[in-house]
Amino acid sequence: MSCSIKRTSSTSYRSGGGGGICAGAGGRSSSASCRRYASSVIGGGSSAGAACGGFGGGFAGSFGAGGDMLLSGNEKITMQNLNDRLASYLDKVRRLEEDNAQLELHIREWYRKQAPSASKDYSSYYQTIEQLQNQIISATVDNNRMLLDIDNSKMTADDFRMKYENELVIRQTVESDINGLRNMLDDLTLVRSSLETELESLKDELIALKRNHEEELRQLQSQTGGDVSVEVNAAPGEDLTKILNDLRNEYEQIIEKNRREVEQWYEVKIEEVNRQVTSSSQDIQTSSHQLTELKREMQNLEIELQAQLSTKDSLENSLAETESRYGCLLQQIQGQINAVEEELANIRCEMEGQSQEYKMLLGIKTRLEQEIAQYRALLHEGQQDLAYVYHIKSKGIKVNLLSL
Repeated sequence: MSCSIKRTSSTSYRSGGGGGICAGAGGRSSSASCRRYASSVIGGGSSAGAACGGFGGGFAGSFGAGGDMLLSGNEKITMQNLNDRLASYLDKVRRLEEDNAQLELHIREWYRKQAPSASKDYSSYYQTIEQLQNQIISATVDNNRMLLDIDNSKMTADDFRMKYENELVIRQTVESDINGLRNMLDDLTLVRSSLETELESLKDELIALKRNHEEELRQLQSQTGGDVSVEVNAAPGEDLTKILNDLRNEYEQIIEKNRREVEQWYEVKIEEVNRQVTSSSQDIQTSSHQLTELKREMQNLEIELQAQLSTKDSLENSLAETESRYGCLLQQIQGQINAVEEELANIRCEMEGQSQEYKMLLGIKTRLEQEIAQYRALLHEGQQDLAYVYHIKSKGIKVNLLSL
């Protein structure tokens, strides 16, 4: 019963389909790449027998042939063949492990080389970008402040222009008043001249009247003296001297009254004219002073306006130049950022591909280790079977293979 079980197990080994590790190990070079080996392992493992668990057909065929040779008495050749095959297989497994370790070393070296080095530290670019952003913000704030100052200057210039127009209207009004006062002064000067002429004529008339009065008085005195001498015995008549004196006094009073009236009127007119002339002179001086101040203020405002306009033009040119310069810098930085992002995307894709390849190789390695363990277990079981066969043969037990 025990012999039947052992032979069934040995028969199962011979009936195992080709595949597994022996399909990839039998006849392949140790320098073959892991991808080709993985494809052969995956392709050959699909036909592995259930009892073998992926045991190769090459070893199974050799083992079956070895069983025939054992039964035919060539035990040493069979064992030597199996040992050679096992040594070759273990050597190939060792070489594959070395290739796997070397491949892992290459992968780590590649990751180390492809990893961002210290020379590709982009923190300086971030600092530069932040500085440029701060400069752009400060330039924008300065630009807005300058625009606000320009608007304030425009409003101030408009206010000064309105004041200047109002003062110009006042100046024109004052000049028209001055022209009117000058005409009045000319009229008063003419009136004064006429009054002075009239006064001179009145003085001449007074002198003429005095002269005529004296002549008439002398004539009357002479006539009166002649009458007295002639009419000594006549009755006394009216006192002509008294009458003449009364007339003279009356005329003198009239003349003095007229003179005083003319002098008072003349003084009043002269005082009024002087007052008007004084007020007009003061108004003219005030207006001239105001006009001078307004001209000076207008010149200062024009100078300030020109300075503000030149400042505005220079600031606009500086702003345009700054915007163009920082626009070029931002485009360059954006291009560098895009290049770095593209490089990072490529690195990520390569890392993902290498990671998938590494996972595939790791799976292949795990599968190889499992098949090696299965091969060792089968080899150990085959050695037990060989030991049992040797034991049976030593006792002279004959096995009929045809009946099996």
